[in-house]
Amino acid sequence: MSLQEEKERWERETLKPLLDRFPERKKDFYTTSGILLPRFLLPLDNDIAYLEKLGFPGEYPYTRGVQPTMYRGRLWTMRQYAGYASAEESNRRYRYLLEQGQTGLSVAFDLPTQIGYDADDPLALGEVGKVGVSISSLDDMQMLFRDIPLDKVSTSMTINAPAAILLAMYIAVAKKQGVEISKLNGTIQNDILKEYIARGTYIFPPKPSMRLITDVFQYCQEEVPHWNTISISGYHIREAGSTAVQEVAFTLANGIAYVQAALDAGLDVDKFARQLSFFFNAHNDFLEEIAKFRAARRLWARIMRERFGAQKQRSWMLRFHTQTAGSTLTAQQPENNVVRVTLQALAAVLGGTQSLHTNSMDEALWLPTEKSVRVALRTQQIIAYESGVADTVDPLGGSYLIEHLTDEIEKRAQAYIDRIDELGGALAAIEQGYLQREIQDAAYSYQRAIEHGDQVVVGVNVYQQDKQIELEQLKMDPTIEANQHQHLASIRQRRDARRVTELLTHLESAAKGGNNLLPLFVTCVENDITLGEICGVLRNVWGEYQPPNWI
Repeated sequence: MSLQEEKERWERETLKPLLDRFPERKKDFYTTSGILLPRFLLPLDNDIAYLEKLGFPGEYPYTRGVQPTMYRGRLWTMRQYAGYASAEESNRRYRYLLEQGQTGLSVAFDLPTQIGYDADDPLALGEVGKVGVSISSLDDMQMLFRDIPLDKVSTSMTINAPAAILLAMYIAVAKKQGVEISKLNGTIQNDILKEYIARGTYIFPPKPSMRLITDVFQYCQEEVPHWNTISISGYHIREAGSTAVQEVAFTLANGIAYVQAALDAGLDVDKFARQLSFFFNAHNDFLEEIAKFRAARRLWARIMRERFGAQKQRSWMLRFHTQTAGSTLTAQQPENNVVRVTLQALAAVLGGTQSLHTNSMDEALWLPTEKSVRVALRTQQIIAYESGVADTVDPLGGSYLIEHLTDEIEKRAQAYIDRIDELGGALAAIEQGYLQREIQDAAYSYQRAIEHGDQVVVGVNVYQQDKQIELEQLKMDPTIEANQHQHLASIRQRRDARRVTELLTHLESAAKGGNNLLPLFVTCVENDITLGEICGVLRNVWGEYQPPNWI
C-alpha cells in the first residue's frame, strides 16, 4: 500500500467517523500569518515503512495520540489539584476555580483521610486539614460538592488505600443530588502499589488491597461505566527521585500487576481495561518528557494487545493525566517556578496528555493562594488558546530527535519490565526492595549532581540572590480540627446506633468473605458510618501492612 493510500485509509476508517460524530471538530486552524495547519504531517520522504512504525493519530500503537484529532476538537481537561482545611473551605476554592475556567475538579485529601483515620482519632492530631481537605463522613463529602452538580463536572480524587470508601461517598452524594450514578465522570487514583514503592500512605497488606482495587473495577464496570477506576501513577515514583525511563517502566509494571489481578479475579480484560487510566509527572527535561509520554503509550498498547490479548482498541489506549513536577519547584526565587511549570505543562501538551494540573509558584513554601492558583491555571489557558501548539496533532512527531528519544525510552523501559518479570512481577520486586533501591540510587545521583554543580538549578546553585521575595500566604483556619471533632460527635449522636452496629458486623463478615464490598460501603456511608470506622473494621480483619526490612 502506498503512502497516499495509507493516508486515505486512515482518513476513511479513523478520522471520518469521528468528524461525522463531532462536526465541530472539522474546524480549520491557521497561524497568525494565515498559514493553514494540517491535522497532522506525513513523512517528507514518502517512507511508508517509517509511517507504519510511527502510526497514525488515534490508531495502534497510539504513539501520536489516542484521538485522531487530539486537541483540534477537544482540549485537555484543565484540573487544579486543590483541597485544604474543611470541606466548606475547599468547596469555596473549587467554585472559584470553576469560575476561572477550570474544566475538572481534582481533590486533595489530608493525611488522616489518606490513611483511613477520622479527624477525631488521636493519630490525626495536628494533621487535620493540613495537606488537603478533611473528609471523615458523608456530611463532609456533601459539603465538599455543595452547589456542584456531579453530572456536569469531571472529578479526580487522589486517594489510594481507602479509595473504594471515598468513591462510595461520592456515589452517595450523587444519589442525594438525584444524579444517576451511571452518568458520573471522573477518576480515583486507587493505586496502592506505588504507595508501597514511593509514597507510604498504605493501610492494608497487598492481598486485601488488591481485592479492593478489583472490587472497584468490577463495580464500576457494571454501575459507573464512565468512571476511571484507577489512575496508575508514575507521578509519585518520579517525585521520589526516579528517572524518566524508570517512571515509565515501574508505572507500566504496576499496570501489568493490576491487569493480571483483575484477570485472576475473573474479569474480562476488554470490559475493565477501558476504565484504566494513568498519571505521569512532567519534569524539566523538555524533549525527554515529550518522548516519554509517546513511548509510554506505545509500550502499553503492545502490552495490552500482545501480552493480555485485549481485542478492543479502547483497551489498548493509554490515557493519562499529567501534573507538573512539585519536586522541581524551589523556595528560592519562587517566581522562577512559573517558568518551570510553563515548560513542564507545554511538554505534557506536546506529549498528548488528556488532563493537566499546573503547580503554583508558591508550593515549595506553603499551600497555594488563590492568586498563585489563578496564575497556574492561566498558564494552561495561554498554552491552549495562544501558543498554537494545540492546533495540530503530535506537532513534534517525526522529529529525528523526538523519535530517537521515544525509541530509546521504550527500549530501556522494556528492559526494566523484563527484569521485573524475572523477579516475579511488580509486587515481588517491591517486596524485594528492587524498585525502591533503583529509585533511591537515581535520586542520590541527581542530588549529587546538583551539589557538585553538574546539574544547574537556577536560583539555588547558580544565580542566587539574598533578597527575599514577598508573597501572599494562605491563612488557615485554626479551629478546623476542633470543628471536625464537634461535627463527628453530632453525627454519632443523631444516627441509628443499632443500624450502625448491624452494618459494621455485616462488614466484618463480608471482609472475611469474597463478595464485592462496594455496595456495602455505599450502604455504610449512607447510614453515617465514618471512614475511620469502616477502615477500623477492615484493619481488624486484614491487619496493617508492615514494609519489609530489605535495606
